[in-house]
Amino acid sequence: MTQTPQPVRGTQSLIGEEADRFHAVVAAFDRVRRLYGFKRVEMPVIEPTAVFARTMGETTDVVSKEMYSFEDRSGDSITLRPEFTAGICRAYLSEGWQRFAPLKVATHGPAFRYERPQKGRFRQFHQLDAEVIGSAEPAADVELLAFGAQLLEELGLSGVRLKLNTLGDAASRDAWRAQLVEHFSAHRAELSEDSQARLDKNPLRILDSKDPRDRPFADSAPPMVLSAEAEDFFGQVRSGLDAAGVAYEIAPHLVRGLDYYRHTAFEFVTDQLGAQGTVIAGGRYDGLIEQLGGPHTPAVGWAAGIERLAMLIDAPEAEKLDVAVVVEDDRARTAAWFALGLVRKAGLSAEVVSTGSIRKRYDRALKKGPSVIVVLGKLDRGGLSVGIRELGPLTLVDVLGGVKWPSLDES
Repeated sequence: MTQTPQPVRGTQSLIGEEADRFHAVVAAFDRVRRLYGFKRVEMPVIEPTAVFARTMGETTDVVSKEMYSFEDRSGDSITLRPEFTAGICRAYLSEGWQRFAPLKVATHGPAFRYERPQKGRFRQFHQLDAEVIGSAEPAADVELLAFGAQLLEELGLSGVRLKLNTLGDAASRDAWRAQLVEHFSAHRAELSEDSQARLDKNPLRILDSKDPRDRPFADSAPPMVLSAEAEDFFGQVRSGLDAAGVAYEIAPHLVRGLDYYRHTAFEFVTDQLGAQGTVIAGGRYDGLIEQLGGPHTPAVGWAAGIERLAMLIDAPEAEKLDVAVVVEDDRARTAAWFALGLVRKAGLSAEVVSTGSIRKRYDRALKKGPSVIVVLGKLDRGGLSVGIRELGPLTLVDVLGGVKWPSLDES
């Protein structure tokens, strides 16, 4: 006997309540992005590998260990996107989107990373993504953070905290990076293996290490000294959030390790998902587009995991059927299709029950929970019998009243 194929590890198929939760998150995202004037964009699932290698860095875990990359038949290196930002920046340059700057865009869809599956984390996962490209103003950061906060409110989530930090401007960050290298180098032998590797490649990431061996040295690391310009920028972000009613807490160890990040870094976190508590994360990445060969272009964005958000929301109300059409006489099936067409064109959901035991068809229709049941059968003297039973707050008088019904099918 042929063995049934099993799903690829780290992927999932959704049905019923799980699928409803997933799409409730997407629907809320779409409602809120319209409120904030973010344009909907659609992005390719595949990109040239260089898009991610050049922006995320050859030495990062995502590029070196987690990307799904392959050569296509032309010999080009192609990668399934591990995130959205780099691809959107590539499109900003190659598709001529600069003419829309400052550009506010939002999208959602699958992304792929080869990592150990765990709660809320999959190898094919799905993200919401929002970006503002071409604006150097703190107002863009505030708008994006308010967007994220309102999305979480729209989803009915409580107990989510916004953790906020600044990575400074280029001068502040470069000076701080040198101080961190000096500080951590003095304790290299006592750091975890991962942090020893990060010290050479990405020292800022040691600050948010969860390894207990690293915490004493991370907690005692020198703070960043902001330039006057960076201090002013961060102050404007905070005052904007205060004015918008978005609560936050300063998190001085919250960092983004890649060199193109500047100024604002943030995470919305919850304690309801264990170690994987971040539900929205982002920051300002003013140097990324330059790494793709474009001009200096300020930008800020965030991404959110749909699966994680879906785990946190209340179960959405199940979709309800408006009309069930019951065929009590098999010769009334043409009339049933006629009724379905009228009802669906009127914007009402409808299903037909026309198989199985004739005696039990009505009972099967009741189990679907419709607001109205239309019963099609045969009159004692011949011809079509149409019975309408209203079970909920819905009437079909305007839809079915006075229509000319087809005759019974010939046997």
